[in-house]
Amino acid sequence: MTSVNRNLLNVLAVFAVLAFAVACACPGIRDGGERKTKSDRDEVSRDYDEDRDEDEGESDDGDFVVEHTELRNSKFAALDRSFRENKVLEKAADKLNRSLKLPHDITLLTKDCGEINAFYNPREKSITFCYELMDYFFRLYRLDGDNVDEANRRMNKAMTFVFLHEVGHALIDGYELPITGNEEDAADRCSAFICIEELGEPGVEAIEAAAEGFAIESKLTGSKKRNMADEHLLQEQRFFNSLCMIYGSDPAKYRHFRTKNLLPAARANRCPSEYAKMSKSWENLLEPWRKD
Repeated sequence: MTSVNRNLLNVLAVFAVLAFAVACACPGIRDGGERKTKSDRDEVSRDYDEDRDEDEGESDDGDFVVEHTELRNSKFAALDRSFRENKVLEKAADKLNRSLKLPHDITLLTKDCGEINAFYNPREKSITFCYELMDYFFRLYRLDGDNVDEANRRMNKAMTFVFLHEVGHALIDGYELPITGNEEDAADRCSAFICIEELGEPGVEAIEAAAEGFAIESKLTGSKKRNMADEHLLQEQRFFNSLCMIYGSDPAKYRHFRTKNLLPAARANRCPSEYAKMSKSWENLLEPWRKD
């Protein structure tokens, strides 16, 4: 894990830059967290002030909090030590708490999970970011031909998209947002929305890195290993959806997506409208929970 550690400061910078944060997806890795059911929702206890002025928005009854667990795999010892000493999660939590109101606490954890994953657990109200996932992405980009530094660079960027995808699941659950379609796709688009609207160009680079991860994994796994019953979209779909969000946000700036045939013309023509609807929806859904 030493090679991944070399550019860990880039990861720290990425997490520290999260000025708004709301969602997180695992490119190519299946979400291990459990999704909320009606019975889960019934178990959630919330105390809302029914007399509050609507102009005041939602009440703030929780925070993003950090929890450190004991490391089991010495392979990740240096990475775990760096996260603790540099207070990576603490900085991310601080940015989130300055930006969003919460109905309850949400715990942030980094740990060795024994599997390649990142997930939100609705029962524990926690987001877990596995060290194995970072290692996986590093190796994925290396298989694509990147040298060590370049693989670390792309891995660091993709992790921003992943982190925001999982935060998205947490907010969909905590705010009880009316997501009428596929939640995994909604979390992807929430992550894209935050990356583009709040992080700017670094956020766009995070989406692109994740999209490249989707494409690489699709090539490596091939069509025979597709799980058509999985809640996630196919990696090819996630790739094109990600590019569509970027292109739709500014067709003139990202016209190379069309000139280089990264996006089919038929899809690209719809992307501006698609992005406008998506961004307005997330803006409206999150507005009551934003802090001034």
